[in-house]
Amino acid sequence: MTRRSGTAYTGVPRWVFAVAVAGALFILLPLVAMVAKVNWQQFIPLVTSESSLTALGLSLRTSAVSTLLCVVLGVPLALVLARSPFPGQRLLRAFVLLPLVLPPVVGGIALLYTFGRQGLLGKSLEVAGIHIAFSTTAVVLAQTFVALPFLVVSLEGALRTAGNKYEAVAATLGARPGTVLRRVTIPLVLPGLASGAVLSFARSLGEFGATLTFAGSLQGVTRTLPLEIYLQRETDADAAVALSLVLVAVAVAVVGLSYGRRRTNSPAPAEVQP
Repeated sequence: MTRRSGTAYTGVPRWVFAVAVAGALFILLPLVAMVAKVNWQQFIPLVTSESSLTALGLSLRTSAVSTLLCVVLGVPLALVLARSPFPGQRLLRAFVLLPLVLPPVVGGIALLYTFGRQGLLGKSLEVAGIHIAFSTTAVVLAQTFVALPFLVVSLEGALRTAGNKYEAVAATLGARPGTVLRRVTIPLVLPGLASGAVLSFARSLGEFGATLTFAGSLQGVTRTLPLEIYLQRETDADAAVALSLVLVAVAVAVVGLSYGRRRTNSPAPAEVQP
């Protein structure tokens, strides 16, 4: 039996929707439980305390800087992985994506033994008077370490989906590789790049384990909002829940912005001019 032409075919069996609802509830119910525990009468004072605002401001600043670093480092990485086959490419991709599955505390230890006072590079930096561990710079590096794969995965996927036919046409017309990259490749995958950058920002904002291990928890210096929530949990449960809700709200807004931009800004291939 055929469906009417005006009816869209989804190809999804009905039982799949039931399982999907269970999966959605598995995510949503803990958030609803947390909202139910919020002390709404004291919510504003709790989230606007000096320590809370300091931690939030530090998180926003460091996340913005780490996102910029992710773009600077991640765009070339994604381009190489998606456009330039070479021996050991799969191994490089595996190492680049390793922070996605690596426990954050392990990443923090690795950074500490790289940039710490007795680390691989830290010894030379100490001689030059540069101190990284347990500083705001350490927070940025920890956030970049865990967030970089999100941008690489998003952008590499966009590059592979877009293909390279427009780039090939531009090259046959005499455009140099730098011109092709600037005028064709980047505009073509800009929604994927924007989505990856937003997701990297969200991941940086929620980073905890690597930051605590590598940067410590110094108020106003390295104590980001996740660390503040962890400390408040031991002394003031209401403050911890209120700050957790703020972090969830920011994360939801950021992820929503990412997918909103992907839907509205995704260019049709015919619109890209080499």
